[in-house]
Amino acid sequence: MAQLEQFTTPVDTVVSRMRALEAALPERDGVAVFNRVYLAVTEAVDRCVDTGRFADARVAITLDVRFAERYLAAVDAVSRERRPPACWRPLFQFRRHPGVRPLQFALAGINAHIGHDLALAVVDTCRTLGCEPADVEDEFDRVGDLLVSLEERIREDLMPGPDLFQIADPLTHLLGSWSLERARDATWTAARAMWALRGLPDVAAEFTERLDTAVGFAGRMMLTPLPD
Repeated sequence: MAQLEQFTTPVDTVVSRMRALEAALPERDGVAVFNRVYLAVTEAVDRCVDTGRFADARVAITLDVRFAERYLAAVDAVSRERRPPACWRPLFQFRRHPGVRPLQFALAGINAHIGHDLALAVVDTCRTLGCEPADVEDEFDRVGDLLVSLEERIREDLMPGPDLFQIADPLTHLLGSWSLERARDATWTAARAMWALRGLPDVAAEFTERLDTAVGFAGRMMLTPLPD
């Protein structure tokens, strides 16, 4: 299984890094579009931790930070002219394409982060805390509920105006082809499989690579340039 550089950053530090990216990137840049969405999600998780909405704050914080580190590691890889994971490559490759709409960038980033990174973050969290996936499931579900609740707002904020959003618009069909809630459920299954395979490193590495490739393929389809 691919190894991630071991950080010990708290939530406020990853939030600061995302805010720095927001300030540095052009507004229309596809990575900037996703970064704004993910920053809002991470800030919401931070508020929930502060207000005691998580039964186990230690698990919630560890999962949130390990999750964010996966995205930030992909950003760092590109900035150093290294290849990011396959799931992230379409977003970085098409980030400046004029035919890709902001909502597509947001969905492609969410697809990469939920479909691939979240499963690995669960495994990272279990290793960090010395626990089993079942011990983090409640916090996984609460974070997932936050993501799902924000999905509607994301779509509303990034959706074209009513004059452009018609039943025949290709974006309508794209929106109907992917569900964050279904992706989250599949991610939990993938995380449990990765954990069960941890004693078989070759099989685990192959499973992770296939997941990465499949999520990247879906992301590439999401970023198909659409007519105005």
